[in-house]
Amino acid sequence: MPFSAFRAPRRAVITLGAAAVAAASMPLAAGAATTARTRVKIVDDCATRETRALFQYMRDQQGRGILFGHEHTLTDGFTFTEFTETTSDVEAVTGDYPAVFGWDTLILDGFQKPGVYGGTVEENIEALTWALEKSDALGGINVLSAHMYNFVTGGNFWDTAGRVVGQILPGGPKHADFNGFLDRIAAAVKGAKRSDGSLVPVVFRPFHENTGGWFWWGAGHCTSAEFIEIFRYTVEYLRDTKKVHNLLYSYSPNSGFGGDPTNYMKTYPGDEFVDILGYDAYDNSAGSAEWLSGTMKDLAMVVGLADERGKVPAFTEFGESGDEGRNLNWFSDLLGALKADPAASRVSHMLTWANFGGNNRAYVPFPGHAMEPDFVAYYEDPYSLFASDLDGVLDASTAAVPSAPFLHLVTPTDRQRITTAETTIRMRLTGATSRKATYSINGGAPVTLTRDSAGFYSGTWAIDPSWLDNRTVTVAVSAKAGTKTYTDSALVFLGEVEPLPAGWIDDFEGYAGDDLTLSEAYSHVNANTTTLSAEHRTSGAYGLAYSYDFAGAGYTGIGKSVGADWTAFSALKLWLKGDGSTNGATIQVVAKGAYFEYNTGLSNTAGAEVAAPFSEFKPAPWDTGHAGELLDAAHLAEVSAFNLYLGYGGTTATGTVYVDDIRAE
Repeated sequence: MPFSAFRAPRRAVITLGAAAVAAASMPLAAGAATTARTRVKIVDDCATRETRALFQYMRDQQGRGILFGHEHTLTDGFTFTEFTETTSDVEAVTGDYPAVFGWDTLILDGFQKPGVYGGTVEENIEALTWALEKSDALGGINVLSAHMYNFVTGGNFWDTAGRVVGQILPGGPKHADFNGFLDRIAAAVKGAKRSDGSLVPVVFRPFHENTGGWFWWGAGHCTSAEFIEIFRYTVEYLRDTKKVHNLLYSYSPNSGFGGDPTNYMKTYPGDEFVDILGYDAYDNSAGSAEWLSGTMKDLAMVVGLADERGKVPAFTEFGESGDEGRNLNWFSDLLGALKADPAASRVSHMLTWANFGGNNRAYVPFPGHAMEPDFVAYYEDPYSLFASDLDGVLDASTAAVPSAPFLHLVTPTDRQRITTAETTIRMRLTGATSRKATYSINGGAPVTLTRDSAGFYSGTWAIDPSWLDNRTVTVAVSAKAGTKTYTDSALVFLGEVEPLPAGWIDDFEGYAGDDLTLSEAYSHVNANTTTLSAEHRTSGAYGLAYSYDFAGAGYTGIGKSVGADWTAFSALKLWLKGDGSTNGATIQVVAKGAYFEYNTGLSNTAGAEVAAPFSEFKPAPWDTGHAGELLDAAHLAEVSAFNLYLGYGGTTATGTVYVDDIRAE
């Protein structure tokens, strides 16, 4: 008999401290007898009744249990080889389905089931539509992520070459290709219908884990402004151009932030474009106290931000990485940590990744797996919710709060570098129309913008060629609608930057003296701040001031994409001025998929060059899959990233170190 047969009676009494009080003050839960319509403020004020109800259900559910989700649960697994439409590793262990069914747009390319490799566009659109309909019919909630292939190179989502985001924004050479991709999403989502003919509501989670550097839309491969604008464009195109009204939109950066919202919010597209505030985190520490503590701090931060904005907080992707089975109580430990935290316990759902079978790792234990008993215990805990626990998900009576007019400058984006004598200024105004839209440069005379066929207010900016000298200018746009005037602006750089020599990672001279532009060039892990230092450097006008704070986590890091062949070099060199602490620095080179490290101290306060021979780099202790490998010519031919981590030495929790002239020689 399925375990779920014993679960329902326990659901009615689940509360967690303050969460119970908060829940009591919320509008009546979905399915309650009431004639009042709850007003919901969501991205799409024309959303279907079911989509609005799903948003309200997820809001009301907070503090009453966490919905468990699994990616591709019906199409991939270890307990089946034939696609039967209902087989699932989760169901094989628990007798129940996940509450949240995760799918990916790779189905549209035929790269994931039920898509068909080599199938027609229409066949794969129908495949995604089927997946959404089937999950809904089984009582689940749909979440759609997007692992998009590189629109510039044709490589996969891990191919970070080509500054892709700038190429797919309006006016970019690959913009039409991106629109074609969105067209397929629109067709699949609009085609997904329930038995009563209503559209299946779907949570769309594009551009996830953008604060890391492993995807082409991630940190170091686009600026924050570019990310914000492509996210906004995606929403506006689907909602306004394609008239897709059964989507909720999720923003989901990846760990870790040390509980500090600064970097989390740096790429936030705005309340007008996000319904769900998410957070992705994977654990390679076997559920260590440090990882659990850091994850709870970050989730509590996300819940707080969601509460402030009237959004839904979610643990949008999680899982154990590294060797399987090191902690046989991993699921119970994680759920226990969530339940013990009054804020983190209020995430609406938590979704883990797919069981792709074969030699791949199992993110969900299957029958006979060493962690099966613990996953059953996780399932039986009344605070974990599966499909059989869901009731009245789409029953809430709601009305959408009308969206206020919103204006934003689409191109050029903030901190964009323009190297030509002519560029197009594009502005979008939603929720209103304007008879007078203009742009100005450095506060000069306004120039008229006209509405074009794509719905932008646009115009050509002719740039004096003498201005292409690495100067900084401000582009401002303005539109009057009714009695109100709406404005936006961006700082842009004019002219080329001299390229760095082969092997160089950074000399900190190419940022026009702008701290934000510097920060945008790196990915950031946990709490740190990077600024340019004119005082502490070894050459040129600037060095890097790298400030750390270990209050939220015992380490912090910055990273930059490389994508180079270093076989001509024998060492990694940089100038480093420490702060006299017992803390340490780890220089990390990612090459051919392996993570190699070299450690040095921070005690030298005078500043000196650190030379790290490649022969002395060792695989990171946690990178067990590459244990014993050498940073040899084969690896140096494929260097993908440089990272600089700082680790807590036990005495000094905050400080600043200085770095300059990072290069391979």
